[in-house]
Amino acid sequence: MRFSIWPSVGQPWHEVVDTVRHAEATGWDRAYLADHFMANSADRAEAAAPLLEATAALSALAGLTDRIVLAPLVLGMTYRHPAVVANWAATVDHVSNGRLVLGLGAGWQVNEHEQYGIDLPAPGPLVSRFHEGLRVIEGLLTRESTTVAGDYYRVTDALCEPKPVQSRVPLLVGCTGERMLGIVARHADEWNMWGLPDRVAERSAVLDRQCEKADRDPATVQRSCQALWFVGDDGDEARAEAAASPARAAIGGTPEDLVETVEGWQAVGVDEVIVPDFTLGTGPRKRELMDAIIEVTAATTRG
Repeated sequence: MRFSIWPSVGQPWHEVVDTVRHAEATGWDRAYLADHFMANSADRAEAAAPLLEATAALSALAGLTDRIVLAPLVLGMTYRHPAVVANWAATVDHVSNGRLVLGLGAGWQVNEHEQYGIDLPAPGPLVSRFHEGLRVIEGLLTRESTTVAGDYYRVTDALCEPKPVQSRVPLLVGCTGERMLGIVARHADEWNMWGLPDRVAERSAVLDRQCEKADRDPATVQRSCQALWFVGDDGDEARAEAAASPARAAIGGTPEDLVETVEGWQAVGVDEVIVPDFTLGTGPRKRELMDAIIEVTAATTRG
């Protein structure tokens, strides 16, 4: 099982760099950055909290690291034209010498679309648009030229050079809905969601059925998930913090307590656990908790 860190883009740049470099030095597999322009809040003051832009930050990290794999979690198709995304991905794959995973999503956050005047379609058209965009990206990254004459995107005998260092940049799609899981089954290398083991298992079974419909071996789709981690010496206090969290999934306890949940993810077929740093503090405290997580949980699941 892989273990990856997800630094918040709401912290100062030096903290992002320190976190990723520490992760690289201590055995973490990947580093992810979220792709949003503002906090998801109707409160103006909360939404105004600074956020670093994901593609620029990932490009910089590619030149500041040597081993760790880098990925967005995930680029929103509604505000990222797929042809531009493909060219960015090819370039970052060169800068990183083949260390990019391209995380993609349909787009969902209302306030950034409203403020920037970007259309956010209803779920049906949103998924259709994402599918077309994914076809554009996949074509540009893998074929000599690409033509897609769709309802949302039109590219004609389009070029994207140079091609990536990797023969195929892994495509990761974040989603939970059935139609989106069908797209994962037909196009993606990896699938991601927020969730604890039971919820991941339920959605993973849907993905398996979609793979069968697409005549694809479900085992060829890598699966990853994330939850907020509340870690402390006082397990009861950490569990109470997790229970009070409004996040879509959260776990709490001492590092040793959390092994059970990690083993639960592993038992339902999760290949990678992503740990947001949002609840781990800053500076030396964050590095201390990162070390405890990787030493206890990763050591257990990696045998």
